[in-house]
Amino acid sequence: MSLLFKGRPQGASDARIGTVQTIMAFFISHLRQALGSLGELWRQPAASIMTVGVLGLSITLPSTLYIMVKNTEKISAGWEQASEISLFLKESTSEASAQQLLTRLNTWPEIDTVTFIPADDALKEFQHLSGLGDAIAYLESNPLPDVVLVAPVEKHATPQAAQMLLDKLKQQREVDIGKLDIEWLERLYAVLDIIRDLVTLIGGLLFIAVVLIIGNTIRLNILNKRDEILVMKLVGATDAFIHRPFLYTGFWYGLLGGLIAWVAVILILWWMDSSIQAFAALYQKDFAITGLTGSALFTMLGLSVLLGLVGSLISVQRHVREIEPK
Repeated sequence: MSLLFKGRPQGASDARIGTVQTIMAFFISHLRQALGSLGELWRQPAASIMTVGVLGLSITLPSTLYIMVKNTEKISAGWEQASEISLFLKESTSEASAQQLLTRLNTWPEIDTVTFIPADDALKEFQHLSGLGDAIAYLESNPLPDVVLVAPVEKHATPQAAQMLLDKLKQQREVDIGKLDIEWLERLYAVLDIIRDLVTLIGGLLFIAVVLIIGNTIRLNILNKRDEILVMKLVGATDAFIHRPFLYTGFWYGLLGGLIAWVAVILILWWMDSSIQAFAALYQKDFAITGLTGSALFTMLGLSVLLGLVGSLISVQRHVREIEPK
């Protein structure tokens, strides 16, 4: 043994170098196959662009519908009067009793805001809005009661929760009649539920279509490389080594399709913004449409990549296994 290596444990350096080389070789192999699969797409630009375009447009529709649902919920969140409860107090209720009622209601966790409308203010408002000012002036007494407007918190603004809150409020000793436009509230939430179910259904069908499209594209790639796969199996290549290029192809299809969908959603929202602003101006409202947030964007890209990997994995597991040397 050379004096340069005297006293050093044999095999330790070789083992350390071998582990490092194995790890480096693993990552280099994956990087080479990933870039190679991307190069395959680049060498067939027409077919690749058509496939990626179909995938991108398939993901665009559910993404756009998702944004529309979120903006619809944003609009409906401003319709507090839809779940607002009107409490008509008893005629015998004094001002001190009414203030005690307001104090109690402000401590309830189900209630967001409480507004007290005295009978005199209600009569003045009715006189102004009805146009019956002269006729109302002949009334000997105010026929309107004191009113308390109760706005529940968002958690208790659903039809069932609002109805339960109304029943609870009716039990207060100062309350004579409680009113909630529950039918309008139920219609509002029913429409939102239908829209959500429709988005889920359309999104599920289009995602299945994306998986099928990618699976069929990968199947054609496998058939075109049948002879190459046979040779690789004859020389002892593992199934994982053969599968990886096709899986990376599905990854690139999903990623590029997600990017196209992202750009398409931005263009659609930009194109619709002027029409939405014109519609909002008719109701004297300022509304800014909300686009894809950062988390929603990464979710969309992650989902599109996942669909690409699932489609390619299904096709690879089935068709590569059928190719065996005789």
